[in-house]
Amino acid sequence: MKPADDPNTDYRALVQRGYDRCAAEYDQARQEEGHPELALLTDRLDEGASVLDIGCGAGIPVARTLAQRFQVTGIDLSIAMIERARVNVPEAAFIHSDIMGAQFPSAHFEAVVSFYAIFHLPREEHPELFHRIHRWLKDGGYFLATVADTNEAPYMEDDFFGVTMYWSNFGLKEYQQLLTEIGFRLLDISVVGHGYRADEEPSEEHHPLIFAQKIG
Repeated sequence: MKPADDPNTDYRALVQRGYDRCAAEYDQARQEEGHPELALLTDRLDEGASVLDIGCGAGIPVARTLAQRFQVTGIDLSIAMIERARVNVPEAAFIHSDIMGAQFPSAHFEAVVSFYAIFHLPREEHPELFHRIHRWLKDGGYFLATVADTNEAPYMEDDFFGVTMYWSNFGLKEYQQLLTEIGFRLLDISVVGHGYRADEEPSEEHHPLIFAQKIG
């Protein structure tokens, strides 16, 4: 790891280029079955509910699992990932866009999910992203997302599926406080692994998973 503190580097563009270049390898490495933790959400939603998947990647497994019962809109910064998602999950709708530039109507979605994606945005943008998610959700709507456990300065790694990748995040306590202040009720906090297939190299990587509901 090395610090990501160069004011002349466009880290958003770095993430986009990185995922465009490693899309095939990343897609092949993801586990194919939906996360069991999705049941936290799916058990509470009516058939046909509208769900937004932020950082949907190639659509497997999250968007594909959700699209079996719900109307799914996926959004991702990487065009290579979106192209794969459109093939992998033809029944869902996919948008190539930076989530911070996306426009959705207020009170539009019953749920928003985001797995392994928020920490690729500069962390100073996370509060605004959560405000937008709160606005896009219907009253009583749900937010299910992986975050980071530890508050750490932005950094890069040089060999993420063969590309340089950027991370930026607060810690779990900061995310809990932020979501509560915005108007979410925390329903569950658990832990998920790295989300790769079982035949991938074992890893101790884990991520807190926050499940919250819009209340105000």
